[in-house]
Amino acid sequence: MDTASPVVLNLSSALPEVVLFLSGLVLLVVGALREGEGAKGLSPFAVLVLLVVAAMILGGGQTAMVSLGGHFIFDGFAAFTKVVILVAAALSLLLARDYLIDEKVDRFEFPLLVLFAALGMCMMVSANSFIALYMGLELQSLAIYVLAAFQRDTLRSSEAGLKYFVLGSLASGMLLYGCSLVYGFTGTLRFDTLAAGFAIQGERGIDLQIGALVGLTFVAAGLAFKMAAVPFHMWTPDVYEGAPTPVTAFMASAPKVAAIALTLRVLMQPFGEWTDEWRQIVVFISVASMILGAFAAIGQTNFKRLMAYSGIGHVGYALIGLAAGTAGGIYGVLIYLVIYVAMTLGTFACIMMMRRGGRYVETIGDLSGLSTRQPMMALALAVFMFSLAGIPPLAGFFGKLYVFMAAVDAGLVPLAVIGVVTSVVGAYYYLRIVKVMYFDEPTEAFDGPNGLGLRLVAAGTAVFTVAFILLPGPFLNAAQNAAAALMTTP
Repeated sequence: MDTASPVVLNLSSALPEVVLFLSGLVLLVVGALREGEGAKGLSPFAVLVLLVVAAMILGGGQTAMVSLGGHFIFDGFAAFTKVVILVAAALSLLLARDYLIDEKVDRFEFPLLVLFAALGMCMMVSANSFIALYMGLELQSLAIYVLAAFQRDTLRSSEAGLKYFVLGSLASGMLLYGCSLVYGFTGTLRFDTLAAGFAIQGERGIDLQIGALVGLTFVAAGLAFKMAAVPFHMWTPDVYEGAPTPVTAFMASAPKVAAIALTLRVLMQPFGEWTDEWRQIVVFISVASMILGAFAAIGQTNFKRLMAYSGIGHVGYALIGLAAGTAGGIYGVLIYLVIYVAMTLGTFACIMMMRRGGRYVETIGDLSGLSTRQPMMALALAVFMFSLAGIPPLAGFFGKLYVFMAAVDAGLVPLAVIGVVTSVVGAYYYLRIVKVMYFDEPTEAFDGPNGLGLRLVAAGTAVFTVAFILLPGPFLNAAQNAAAALMTTP
């Protein structure tokens, strides 16, 4: 394929990434000069930067632009997913503040690493080549490896960081091998050039080269690891349990959005002509993830491990929309991601309120009789559990509804049926938590009061989850425009 094209170094399309990068450098210098004072004042600065960059994206145009030698693309799809990622990262930092102080790990590196991870994720969703894809992915991954082991004096945290690093390196190797195969059989790394070449092949009735198909399989495997999808999920429960809870909340939200968004771009743009070839991979991953997430979480007693398996299942639901391979499917996935981030961060806010005698507890049994001692916390957590289970009229129901409808419209009725059945099975362990809170004998009350950041995130996400049915318009319209941009961007 011909890859000749003028090199464009226009940085206007990458202005959000430039601001994040420069802010990270400022944070690094200030933190080094304030050594010994921890992250005091730096976390609010990082939150402000993330929200300002999100506002910049919302306030700017969304005209598709390809720059940086063709390796970087900005369009409506990138704008939508970047805003979700940046807001999720900002909320994760709000959650972390009190935890870091209580655990005496209040160091300036934490907000710095979150900021650079967010930068990597923004680069991922704007990747227009496999080179840019890998650079963004590794920038995000390296930051999260360190975050997972942030409590370096704690064995669990160090073990979590090491496990994630070793298995993540293996996944990166698979991804690189797949990229090299695609390049070897097509002669280009750029997504737009691949899409144009494959379109010509499709018009001429030429089949996809077997080498490129094998390369795509390896790329999909590497991306499945980052999404924590079956069969590349093995790291998730141990890392979620061992990592500091605010890091787990961050990992369960923003990076998962970035990984799914990147997978959407890779499969729908350069390989959009070969939907039938990759759909079988996506269907398998989706079904396996939904089934494992539904059944493996039933016997869990640790809340963080339960959320790990829950997250695996929700990735499976999101991939139903991708399997449809249509604009409606992409629209459903984007709505699902927004709702999933709100439900997940709200749940982790409640988990981080589980503090007794100055020690954070994570066992589901510790919630016994919570409704009698802390009714507002019990109410918020019940809202999130009902929503994660997909019970109407909460937001989680609509997230699943849109992806199931897309699957039915695309003729994938069996896939939608499996999704409904696994949702019913998964509802058991969500409702079990509600039962523990409202019907079991009360235990010792949790410590209080909780930090302002925790209360804001828990209350805000709970209100969003309940009120989504009343004002869905702005989110639905934005997701529809983003899906249309992904389907039309060359």
